[in-house]
Amino acid sequence: MKLAVVGGGSTYTPELVDGFARLRDVLPVEELVLVDPAADRLDLVGPLARRIFAKQGHDGRVTTTADLDAAVDGADAVLLQLRVGGQAAREQDETWPLDCGCVGQETTGAGGLAKALRTVPVVLDIAERVRRANPDAWIVDFTNPVGIVTRALLQAGHKAVGLCNVAIGFQRRFAATLDVDPSQVFLNHVGLNHLTWENGVRLGGPEGADVLPRLLAESGDEIADSLRLPRAALDRLGVIPSYYLRYYYAHDEVVREMTTKPSRAAEVAAMERELLGLYADPALDEKPALLAKRGGAFYSEAAVDLTASLIGTGGSPYQVVNVRNGGTLPFLPDDAVIEVQARVDAHGADPLPVPELDPLQRGLIASVFAYEELALEAALRGGRDRVFKALLAHPLIGQYAYADTLTDRLLAHNREHLAWA
Repeated sequence: MKLAVVGGGSTYTPELVDGFARLRDVLPVEELVLVDPAADRLDLVGPLARRIFAKQGHDGRVTTTADLDAAVDGADAVLLQLRVGGQAAREQDETWPLDCGCVGQETTGAGGLAKALRTVPVVLDIAERVRRANPDAWIVDFTNPVGIVTRALLQAGHKAVGLCNVAIGFQRRFAATLDVDPSQVFLNHVGLNHLTWENGVRLGGPEGADVLPRLLAESGDEIADSLRLPRAALDRLGVIPSYYLRYYYAHDEVVREMTTKPSRAAEVAAMERELLGLYADPALDEKPALLAKRGGAFYSEAAVDLTASLIGTGGSPYQVVNVRNGGTLPFLPDDAVIEVQARVDAHGADPLPVPELDPLQRGLIASVFAYEELALEAALRGGRDRVFKALLAHPLIGQYAYADTLTDRLLAHNREHLAWA
């Protein structure tokens, strides 16, 4: 089995490699190709990946290359984890929206749109090259904004499934709280990528007992603190929102925080410099503890589980993925991409039925999807007016003057990445 990781020079990659090494019985990788145009990063990440494999007794071969076509040739699955523009572009995404009093974040609001505009054309080009090399290969997309990127891939006819680590993070946290194996925790997870709620937490599978009320009653303070939301908000909602909902539920508070401290991008850039220094140590043969602070908790486990299911070597029958709606949420178009529990196998991912949502969730999902629809149109066709309409539609912006100014800021900061600008 051959896997290719596009963006293999990422500081995340050792986390992924560690998962491949530990879980080789589920996903028996024979060749792992790390592909990245940044040769300096590959020169550090590649040797560390080989040392991780060797330490854990994995006999798979790890290679590195800047040649995308060679990397994907014959691959059974291609994992996308690229960042167009690097951390420098992320720093911009997180700062210029604040000038208009709007959240500055790499996947949400105006910064999220900028990332989508930079990313979608690049991912579609990669996907076409994967299809030419091996039309049966699966594309597993971790590249943000996952929902928009996955929808672009599916609309273009690619074999693609999107993946985020929010759900597995909740699953592992709840399992620890309940003192059960994570495989026993089934989430009634629903929404769009980075706009999701846990409407139920069931033990043993889809039909198991719902212990969400117990979690809220016994661990509500801890959960609320981790989400940085008031405990009363969780009690009133009766569900557990993802931490991305704080951008909506506490927008002005978040903006005040963002204007008074260094950006997350600056923190991550400093952390990446330290990580790359660690990776250069020829004695290092495991992922360093610092990597846990980089983000992406349980990223490798989720990646192995999904890839194994799609290839047919193992994996859980039910997984939270980004998948075509197909009537699951009847208030969205069939070709919308939603983030829900799905049955996953070698044929793909089929979303499980979702009980009718309450208006609070349904309304926000519909509003954000309208933005996503306009964002994808702007990413595919370009044009200032399309960018403006997407920004105006976003519930975190929604004012004509803000959308107009943010359009100018977005274009000014991203011209080098937008062929049409």
